[in-house]
Amino acid sequence: MRMKYVLLLATLFLAACGEDLPTPSGGDANTNSNAALVGPAGESHVTESSGTNCAQVSMRLEMPHLKGGTQNLFVVHTLGDGTVNYCMEYDCSLRASRWTAYRWYRGLSSKETAWNRNNWKHGYTFNGYGGRSDPFQPDPLIPSQYQSTLADHAGNGYDRGHMLGSADRLNSKDANGQTFYLSNMHPQLSGFNQKGIWYNLENRLRNEYDKDSFRDTLYVVKGGTIAQGQYKKGKNNLPVPKYFYMAILCKNGEKTQGGYKAIAFWMEHKSNEDTNFAKYAISIDELEKKTGIDFFCNLPDDIESRVESNLVPGAWGLR
Repeated sequence: MRMKYVLLLATLFLAACGEDLPTPSGGDANTNSNAALVGPAGESHVTESSGTNCAQVSMRLEMPHLKGGTQNLFVVHTLGDGTVNYCMEYDCSLRASRWTAYRWYRGLSSKETAWNRNNWKHGYTFNGYGGRSDPFQPDPLIPSQYQSTLADHAGNGYDRGHMLGSADRLNSKDANGQTFYLSNMHPQLSGFNQKGIWYNLENRLRNEYDKDSFRDTLYVVKGGTIAQGQYKKGKNNLPVPKYFYMAILCKNGEKTQGGYKAIAFWMEHKSNEDTNFAKYAISIDELEKKTGIDFFCNLPDDIESRVESNLVPGAWGLR
């Protein structure tokens, strides 16, 4: 796969992907989309694969508003057929992602299981890693001087916690292999990541929300907090988030709010096996206040305002 670095110029007028364009009941004004980036703050280094329009990718509905700036990379990981696997905004100064975004729909969902993670232990490799264990490795789309390393994550008392989970991408060897890039990891306590609340909530997303009867498309953003005061320094100054979050936007055939609904989850990073997810549910608006990130910015403003201010746990099977 041919890869190169390009500069996303803020003066470009970007076209949205056709399958993402909603049919709003009112106007379709959008004052905060990624197409509105202007000036130096709108400059982001972008990775591009052959056949991929990264400017167009930035307009997908799962994308938060890009922070931009010279220290932030907008990273797009695609598969051999051009399918977008996932994206992230990566802070080079901290060597950590600000968020990771992906989507599920029929044909690209956690229900597609052509690959088995255990294959990595039985001779299969990805970019030369694996064979006897999971293929954790540096991200080839990020310059080496800005990467965390395997050594940074070894012996630090934390798991290498996936943002896009391995179990979220079992549709192919390459899709699964890309989830093991260290850029897709944050240090997580084992009691939070393995059998903890993060693990439990990830399973709920896969089992309850990623199914055809619930969604046409599910847009997911996950991350750990790396803003000032919201992380502590770990081994080799690698940031350890104090909080983790998920932001979820669902598009289905319901008639209310243009067929969209949204919910967010905010969790302190500590050992916790809770399964009462309603305690951690907040609106997207509230999550934006906590993180400083503008989620689902490519929705038309009227739809964005409605779905991000509403919190209806019952619509997500929570009580």
